[in-house]
Amino acid sequence: AVLPAAGRPAPKTAGPGRPPPEPRPPCDVLFRLRPTAAGLELRPEARELAGCLVLGAVRRCGPRPARSVDAHPALRPLHSGRAFRRAPAAGRDAPGAEPACCPLAFRVDPFTDYGSSLTVTLPPELQEHQPFQVILRYTSTDAPAIWWLDPELTYGCAKPFVFTQGHSVCNRSFFPCFDTPAVKCTYSAVVKAPSGVQVLMSATQSAYMEEEGVFHFHMEHPVPAYLVALVAGDLKPADIGPRSRVWAEPCLLPTATSKLSGAVEQWLSAAERLYGPYMWGRYDIVFLPPSFPIVAMENPCLTFIISSILESDEFLVIDVIHEVAHSWFGNAVTNATWEEMWLSEGLATYAQRRITTETYGAAFTCLETAFRLDALHRQMKLLGEDSPVSKLQVKLEPGVNPSHLMNLFTYEKGYCFVYYLSQLCGDPQRFDDFLRAYVEKYKFTSVVAQDLLDSFLSFFPELKEQSVDCRAGLEFERWLNATGPPLAEPDLSQGSSLTRPVEALFQLWTAEPLDQAAASASAIDISKWRTFQTALFLDRLLDGSPLPQEVVMSLSKCYSSLLDSMNAEIRIRWLQIVVRNDYYPDLHRVRRFLESQMSRMYTIPLYEDLCTGALKSFALEVFYQTQGRLHPNLRRAIQQILSQGLGSSTEPASEPSTELGRAEADTDSDAQALLLGDEAPSSAISLRDVNVSA
Repeated sequence: AVLPAAGRPAPKTAGPGRPPPEPRPPCDVLFRLRPTAAGLELRPEARELAGCLVLGAVRRCGPRPARSVDAHPALRPLHSGRAFRRAPAAGRDAPGAEPACCPLAFRVDPFTDYGSSLTVTLPPELQEHQPFQVILRYTSTDAPAIWWLDPELTYGCAKPFVFTQGHSVCNRSFFPCFDTPAVKCTYSAVVKAPSGVQVLMSATQSAYMEEEGVFHFHMEHPVPAYLVALVAGDLKPADIGPRSRVWAEPCLLPTATSKLSGAVEQWLSAAERLYGPYMWGRYDIVFLPPSFPIVAMENPCLTFIISSILESDEFLVIDVIHEVAHSWFGNAVTNATWEEMWLSEGLATYAQRRITTETYGAAFTCLETAFRLDALHRQMKLLGEDSPVSKLQVKLEPGVNPSHLMNLFTYEKGYCFVYYLSQLCGDPQRFDDFLRAYVEKYKFTSVVAQDLLDSFLSFFPELKEQSVDCRAGLEFERWLNATGPPLAEPDLSQGSSLTRPVEALFQLWTAEPLDQAAASASAIDISKWRTFQTALFLDRLLDGSPLPQEVVMSLSKCYSSLLDSMNAEIRIRWLQIVVRNDYYPDLHRVRRFLESQMSRMYTIPLYEDLCTGALKSFALEVFYQTQGRLHPNLRRAIQQILSQGLGSSTEPASEPSTELGRAEADTDSDAQALLLGDEAPSSAISLRDVNVSA
C-alpha cells in the first residue's frame, strides 16, 4: 500500500475511457493473500450458519472450487489476469528458484450495496492440500475504510493524516479479503510514505527503512480481516509503561502521556491475572483526530482511540480498559459470525468490569454499569421490546451491513448474560478460571455461542447435572433468541453509595413545590461528584424532557456555568437538555460547543435534537459557519439530518429570541437551496450529489 506524497488517494489508473495498465512484474505486488488450510476452513459448527452470511464462503465455479473474496466496488481490477504461484515441490525446483507462475481467470460480481464479490478460478492441475499463492493487483481509491484528512482537520494543522477503520466489513474497500470473522490469517504489509510521516499498523513486528522511506509490518498471529488497521500522520511516541507507549500529534502528547502513564500496565497486569498471559507483545495506543468515526477500536497491538475523549478522564479509563479486554475476547477468540457479536462485546464488557473492580473497586464498577444499563433501557423504549435487534443472536438477512446491528444490546445484554453465567457457578473467581481456560482452548480461532456454552457446562459438570441451561424463564436459548430486556440484571447494591445521591438529586428537581426543592438541590455540590454520577443525573433529566420551563430556568441558574466548565461528556448532556426544552437563553453555549467540537460523537446528537424541535434554522446557521472544519463524511451526515429536519418543519413551541428570529428569516431560502440542491451559501454541498452510505 502506497501513501502518495500529497496525502491523497492515488489517482485512478483504470476505468471508463482509460486503457488498463500493463501487468507489473511479480515482485511489484501490493498485497499477497496466502490462504492456508487453517485460515480458510470454517469450523463445522459455524459452516451452516455462515452459508448465507459469511462473506468468505467457498463458491463453485466450473469443475473446481473457487475462492470467493469480498471487495468494495472501489476495488477495480487493473487487468484481466491474476498471477498464480505454485509452491515448489520437493525435488522439482532448484533451491531459491521462483515458483511457477500462471494467469488466473476471475470475475467481479455484484454482492451488496456495500461490496462486490471477486471470484478466482483455480487451475485444474492444483492438487488437494498443495500450497499455493494468489497475487492480486488492484487500486483502492476513496472508500469507507480509508479516511483522508487535510492538515486543517488535525489538531496540529501541520501534515495530512490518514487512518483506516475496518469494523465490521469496511476493510473490503481497503484490500481484497475473506471478509468474515470466521476466517483468520497472518498478514504482512509494505507501506511507503513521505518523509516526516509516521506510519503505524496493527502488527506485532515493524521496521523502517529510512533510505527508502518504507515501513515493513508483520502480524504473526492469525486475525480476522477487520482487525487490519493503518494510520499515518504527524505522530510522536512516548513510553507509558514497559510494553506500552502512546502515539499522538505533538500538541496532544503531554496530555495523553500524563493521563495514561503507568495505568495501562496496571490494567494489563490485572487482565493477565484474570485471563492468562497477554499474547500480542506490545499494547500501544494511538490518538486520532476528531473525525475518527467511533470512540475506540481494539486493533491488536495498537488501540485506536478518539482524541476528544482525553477531556473525560473516567470515560477514557473505561474505554481503554474495554479495548484491553478485547485482547482476550474479540481479538484472540472471535465471534465466527456477525450475528453473534455479543460473544466479543459482551465478554469484553464483562472482563472490563472485572478489571475495573480489581483496580478501582466494586462501587465505581457498579456506577458505570448502572449508567450503561440506564442507556440500554432508554434505547429499549425507543426501539420497542419486540425489536429484533434486541436479540443476542440477531438474524442477519443477506445484503444487510453487519455494522447496522451494533447497539447497546450487543454490549449490555451480552454482559448481563455473561454475568448470569458467572452467578450460576457461585464464585466470580471460578468463573475467571473458566474464561481463562476458554481463551486458552480457542485462542486465535473463531467460535459460535454453542462453543462457549458447551465449554461452560463441561467446566462446571455439577451445573450441567442441574440442567441450568433449561431453567424456566432463564433458558440459555431464550437468553440468545428472545427480544426485549435482559432476563436478569446484576446486583448493583455495592454502588449505592454513588448512585443514591444521583437518585436523590433527581427526585428533588422533579418534586413540588419547586422553590423549596430547588433550594434543597442547590445545597448539593455536584462539582465533587464523579463524571459518571453527573452524566447519570443529566441523563435522567434528559429522559424527563421536556421539563416545565420554570424547572429548566432553575436548573440553568444552578448548574449552567458549572457544567460549562466540565468535560465534553457532561457539556453535551446539558446542552441536549437546553435544546430539548427550547431554552433560548443558553443557546449561545450550544453555538460555542458546535463551533469548537468537530467530533461525530458530540456533534451528531446535538444536530439531531436541534432538528427534532423548533431550532432547525438555528442548526442550519451554525452548520453553515462551521462546515469547512468538518470531515466530509461528518458534513454529509449532518446535511442529511438537516434535510430531514427542515423537510418536516413545525411551529416553535414559544416565541424565539431576536437572534433566533433573525436566523429564521435569513436561512429560509438557504434551507430550500440545501434541500433542492441549488446554489447555497458557504459552499454548501448539494444533497443530491452526496453519497451518504460511507
